[in-house]
Amino acid sequence: MTPADADTPLLEFRGVGRSFFGVPVLRDVSLALGAGRVLGLVGENGAGKSTLMNLLGGVHQPDAGTMRLAGAPYAPRRPRDAAAAGVAFIHQELNLFANLSVAENLHLGAFPRRRAWGISLPLIDRAALRARTAELLARVSLDVSPDALVAALSPGQRQLVEIAKAVALRARVVIFDEPTTSLTAPEVAQLFRLIRQLRDGGAAVVYISHNLADVRDLCDDVAVLRDGQLVSTGPRAAYGEDRVISEMVGRSIERLFPARAGAPREEVVLRVEGLAAPPAVRGVSFALRRGEILGLAGLMGAGRTEVARALFGLDPVAAGTIALEGRPLAPAPRACIARGMALLTEDRRAEGLLMEASVVDNAALVALPTLARGPLAWLGRRALRRRVAAATAAVRVQAGVDAARPVRTLSGGNQQKVVLAKWLMVGPRVILLDEPTRGIDVGAKQEVYRIVQQLADDGVAILLISSEIEELIGLCDRILVLARGRLRDELARLDFDRERILRAALHREEPAPA
Repeated sequence: MTPADADTPLLEFRGVGRSFFGVPVLRDVSLALGAGRVLGLVGENGAGKSTLMNLLGGVHQPDAGTMRLAGAPYAPRRPRDAAAAGVAFIHQELNLFANLSVAENLHLGAFPRRRAWGISLPLIDRAALRARTAELLARVSLDVSPDALVAALSPGQRQLVEIAKAVALRARVVIFDEPTTSLTAPEVAQLFRLIRQLRDGGAAVVYISHNLADVRDLCDDVAVLRDGQLVSTGPRAAYGEDRVISEMVGRSIERLFPARAGAPREEVVLRVEGLAAPPAVRGVSFALRRGEILGLAGLMGAGRTEVARALFGLDPVAAGTIALEGRPLAPAPRACIARGMALLTEDRRAEGLLMEASVVDNAALVALPTLARGPLAWLGRRALRRRVAAATAAVRVQAGVDAARPVRTLSGGNQQKVVLAKWLMVGPRVILLDEPTRGIDVGAKQEVYRIVQQLADDGVAILLISSEIEELIGLCDRILVLARGRLRDELARLDFDRERILRAALHREEPAPA
């Protein structure tokens, strides 16, 4: 590939439309992208970003309009057609087989064959496979063995394997869907270097992200979608953060975090003493009060998620005591739920939802034992739907969402609200929230913040784990800072300070004296 004139469209959407279950998701979208450009595609969850890219990637087909690639009509019927045309789609949920090697993932469907007497044999040429893989890995600066299992790689390394697939494809168009969600800062920097290399090599790159700072730092152009329609598009320099947010949500957001109507009570609901769950958690103690939002800050690997998992009984506890409402708690999921504790995990797709099941079935999942009546555990579907409707309305699941609709068809923000509705169905008194706004847009974040503060105002005790310091500062009454499995600092609201939080999170233990 060679760099092309930025004014020459390599990729065009002309009046594209698509509906699901009779609901329009895209309406009359016309958009062009030149070779050698990075387009930042932004919009709220449900705006139509992923659907538009799924049309480009051959996952779905448009109901209206046409697409053109390099000036020619383009109408892929399946992902294989898109790949053959040079379109690579790097999904947020990476499309890799964890039980296969890096080399096998990179060459699925196109393994080099052994030859004998001029004939291709039905046997894989392992030497050629490793050699080709090593060359691809070198091009993306990934220092792992071609024989390494994908299951053993970090999220950042898996992302690079996906990019290596695009390089092997010699892709003309590369789509990145929320690629930095699970990456460390050095991994993000490496990803951006590779995206710029793809751009400089003449590829057209579409970068979907809720991180507006990433869009500002990386992209050449910006396109804003709202409610399935293209609001505007143009050079990045014309898009300040205020404009992007205003066009995404259709209104200006002057205050992202709503004001608290109440304050924490004095009553301690959850008391944790010397909690140890090796190797990630080492002697953590804290008290959580009724109506309090207690933040848990720390860098990746600090042990924040492991604290929540240990409290809920998902990871074994080696030492320490837990008291819930003054009574000892032996952590196990069923016991925690019965005692009024809820856990919203950081991975809603893998751990929080049944993606193929309906909204109503997901929302009722935890509450089913309390909803069943009589000796035969009879479940009245009409009453169940009423209860679910009330719970989803309380968290403002998007209007018009059919309760029978599979949750996989919902936006990330609405999926997260269904998870919240699931726990509200059982009336929890303590909620452990692990990265509740990860992968959702700014408008959906504001909705989640409103729900969290309303729960606290109603007396629910909340432990909030977040990687975003601004989120913790904006929501919490107190913040605990975790580093290497130990609590390093505690800040009251009047003492909130970004630099102090970071300094505690970066705490390094002194080596033991010789």
